[in-house]
Amino acid sequence: MTGTYGKGNLVTVATCNLNQWALDFDGNLERILTSCQRAKELGAFYRLGPELEISGYGCEDHFLEQDTFAHCWESLEELLERGATDDLLCDFGMPVLYQGVRYNCRILACNRKILLIRPKIAMADNGNYRESRYFTAYRPTQNSPSALLLPESFATKFHQTTAPFGIQSLQLADGVTIGVESCEELWTPQSTHIAHAMQGVEIIGNGSGSHHELRKLNQRLELIVAATRKCGGVYLYANQRGCDGGRLYFDGGALIVCNGQVLAQAQQFAVDDEVEVIAATIDLDDVRSYRASIPSFGVQAAGTDNNPPLLNCREFRVSSQSLAIPSLPRDLVSHRPEEECCLGPACWLWDYLRRSGATGFFLPLSGGADSSSVAAIVGAMCVMVTEAAQADPEGSTAHDCRSICRKEAPWVPQTPQELAHHVLHTTYMGTQNSSEKTASRAKRLGETIGSYHLSITIDRMVEAVIQVFSMTTGKTPRYSSQGGQMSEDLALQNIQARLRMVTAYLYAQLLPWVRGRSGFLLVLGSANVDEGLRGYMTKYDCSSADLNPIGAISKHDLKKMLIWVAEKYGWNVLKEIAGAPPTAELRPRAEIEGPSEDIEHSQLDEEEMGMTYEELGWFGKLRKISRCGPVSMYRKLCVYWNHLEPIQVAAKVKKFFFFYSVNRHKMCTITPAYHAEGYSPDDNRFDLRQFLYNVQWTRQFRVIDSLVEKMKLIGATGTR
Repeated sequence: MTGTYGKGNLVTVATCNLNQWALDFDGNLERILTSCQRAKELGAFYRLGPELEISGYGCEDHFLEQDTFAHCWESLEELLERGATDDLLCDFGMPVLYQGVRYNCRILACNRKILLIRPKIAMADNGNYRESRYFTAYRPTQNSPSALLLPESFATKFHQTTAPFGIQSLQLADGVTIGVESCEELWTPQSTHIAHAMQGVEIIGNGSGSHHELRKLNQRLELIVAATRKCGGVYLYANQRGCDGGRLYFDGGALIVCNGQVLAQAQQFAVDDEVEVIAATIDLDDVRSYRASIPSFGVQAAGTDNNPPLLNCREFRVSSQSLAIPSLPRDLVSHRPEEECCLGPACWLWDYLRRSGATGFFLPLSGGADSSSVAAIVGAMCVMVTEAAQADPEGSTAHDCRSICRKEAPWVPQTPQELAHHVLHTTYMGTQNSSEKTASRAKRLGETIGSYHLSITIDRMVEAVIQVFSMTTGKTPRYSSQGGQMSEDLALQNIQARLRMVTAYLYAQLLPWVRGRSGFLLVLGSANVDEGLRGYMTKYDCSSADLNPIGAISKHDLKKMLIWVAEKYGWNVLKEIAGAPPTAELRPRAEIEGPSEDIEHSQLDEEEMGMTYEELGWFGKLRKISRCGPVSMYRKLCVYWNHLEPIQVAAKVKKFFFFYSVNRHKMCTITPAYHAEGYSPDDNRFDLRQFLYNVQWTRQFRVIDSLVEKMKLIGATGTR
């Protein structure tokens, strides 16, 4: 295998999606080994892996423990011993302690020798990320690069005592140059790949830990494609795919791009394989000629003298002059938001279910859009898992199916409904305030998906609680429609909501026993992001659960998802549910003429909230994504909502901030939710704001009122 400049230097490179799990060192090790073996089988001489793949990305405060670093070195040692790097240049991700400082590093190794330890220079600290809490951004010095003293076992087993540590690129014996860019560095204004290109680096690998968020993948793809279209070169992107122990779902999407054209792309959502490797063969002369054809690139490259040094690795080569055929460009594949709303949480739930040891889910199914969305997501999960298990009855997905369902080989589910009947338990918990419409929808949806469905009433429980209160106080609360005060009315609504939560956990614990099975069920919540933002939920009601697949998805997106799922799988009852008006059904129904099964409940969510779900979406995006306080939000909405008078906009903004702040405490106890939306109000990890406010917002609302008066004056005089 030799390479000569100018004679067509073919190189086959590979990258991967890995379904890693935080602190699962043995499992992570085996998945990495598998990816290296598959890369070799594909003829690759370079393999790129995800960020922090050896430990798992989501270790969080475990990165503060020295044990984590020690176990990573143990895993790296075993990777070398077991031949992962034999005839393969591998780029691994793991944390490294250097001179008393924790760094997020890439480890480049080949033939059981560590060629370079490259620390990350830009930390991800926005949104869900807290990398600077665990790691320090590396800053090259005059003495950089330097050497890191390796554990003693590396000297004994591999005859290597130190390894280069710092910002460098590799130059191999055949003249091929390989550089490193790590996750966040792609997104920074002065991206590392620009300096690499100016230096002539031909292949750049980016090991990433990027989570799924609606509409985010296209941004990632645009950055990678634009980077190579502008600068030329080969760009490999690796990512984790799956739930590694937290709210995030890492959505894969490994990619190989050359000169702005996509050559290979891995899946974004899948349940069928914990290891997915893609490869492409590139003629590096295409990179060299592409760059040489851009005069401005040559001018800038020739004038750059501050690039990181090249590390000569003359004993290694990756190019080939074999008869391999270069890979052809292909179209990018991306999902619509309504597909992402379904497929992302479905894959996340499957990972959580199989790794938690649970035997299924329990869902309070009201027949409304939110709980039906959760049921639809689990139903889609069952479709994906069934297809994967049937495609490979001996594979990991089929094995997980048998483990969860307590079945013996060679059993695999014959239909998604068969699997759903094992893993999804749904129960309609009605009261005298519930309508026959919602009960019918819940029953028909359960039958369609295949869940183990029950329909019960909890009136006796509600009555018992009220009787205990009446016996101790001598007073009996009434609804406002029956002459009671609003405090009485809310208390009576909340009793029903909270008793549904208590009932849910009772059934989740005992239904496996009832069905003659062992194990436990995970309770699923179904509060959407808009209700959490407004606080339109009862604290410790059915929004309190073990997991919430839709806690960061808007009502608008959920309804679009329901229609997509209905069309995709033929579950037509979801279209009916998507078109029904949202209702809590906690107050007595108004007396309306007509058959009861045709009557929708008179208690409508949007009327009670005093704002529409569409308006809540505006409030959420402006508050979080655009970082608006009350005044700046009012100013922007006066422009966006030009169909309203300024005084109407002011009233809506003030109402929103009042209810947002008075209910903010509910976000401190919110169920862990799948992260999907950039304006999620999750207080635990994502939305770091206080929960005790001056709900009058005295200064802010006073300024808004003064702006309204100015607008009135402008309108009266016709001047600006």
